[in-house]
Amino acid sequence: MSFESGSITFRMYYLSRKLPTDHVEQFARRAAPPITTLGDTPLRGWVTGRHLLDTNITRDTAFYAGYLRLAMLKAERKIPASLLKAECRMEELVRMQADNRAELDRKTRTEIRKEIEARLLPTMPPLLKGMAMVHQPDSDVIFSEATSDVQMEALEASFREALGFGVIPVSPQYAAARRLKYDIRDYTPTSFSPDCDDESVGNSPGQDFLTWLWFYSEARGGMMKLPSGGDFAIMIEGPLTFVMEGQGAHEIVLRRGSPAISTEAKIALISGKKLRKAKLLLARGQDTWTVSLDAESFTFRGLKLPDGEKLEPISRFQERMTSMTTFTTAFLEIFDRFMKERTDEKVWKKTSADIHRWVSERTAKK
Repeated sequence: MSFESGSITFRMYYLSRKLPTDHVEQFARRAAPPITTLGDTPLRGWVTGRHLLDTNITRDTAFYAGYLRLAMLKAERKIPASLLKAECRMEELVRMQADNRAELDRKTRTEIRKEIEARLLPTMPPLLKGMAMVHQPDSDVIFSEATSDVQMEALEASFREALGFGVIPVSPQYAAARRLKYDIRDYTPTSFSPDCDDESVGNSPGQDFLTWLWFYSEARGGMMKLPSGGDFAIMIEGPLTFVMEGQGAHEIVLRRGSPAISTEAKIALISGKKLRKAKLLLARGQDTWTVSLDAESFTFRGLKLPDGEKLEPISRFQERMTSMTTFTTAFLEIFDRFMKERTDEKVWKKTSADIHRWVSERTAKK
């Protein structure tokens, strides 16, 4: 699982309430059934973070280096599409020859497909998929590999079945409400282009935040002192995804070369587009974190942590989780800084003028 090694793709979730003291026992009651019971329908449930077949959830197996580490398992049997197609075609040719027919009707082909599926499916090996989840005790945040809408719904449902309450994905809107008590319904559109009115652009706090980060990194030097400790350097790199709701091309992606200083990037900004996705780099001292950020949902893809020491597995995992917490804490504190500036009408008026100047004067190369 990616939390143990390599880059990490994840989302943050807030617990809607504190974990009960017997949460491990409650997860255990929703443990996945033994894989030997797998039939035609998918098998689902919780397993430990040790491996996807470990359904023995106890205090000893559920915790690792002081962190609650579980995974949601989905096991199913599937027939490879190419195998199913070949088997069906073989049977169709036999039927056509036996009946002296040039082709078969749809009903017959459907019947053949069902017969083949019924014969092959029980012989297929189990296909296992797991979505890991990590939680530090006394924290209200969990990290999970559930990033798509389907995965998020599965996480919410599984959490609710096990504990009686759900989890809430950390989005720009919810982070503003939870951390700053800000009602996102009061959020109004703002244009980052000197050529577009505020009312003509989108109204996404995530897009505003990521575009502001780009402005901050270039026009303000990119250094920020954060409450959690230390000075962080901020940098935005490509690929860059620009979006704008309305007529015409509403999304463009710049990948090759140096997209941040390209003519296309400047044109996108001038036309009123904002950043939705980009590579974000945070650095503190010798430590560097890089990640591809989807600012609409606060989805982090391929987070690379600073190089750690060569430690034994438990200490290495703890080191990675500490580094991951440092990054996410800093990220949310930077978002707080943006929201405070963005929602202060007097301050934002000056910032908006600076952004318009930055867009107009920034260099662009072909």
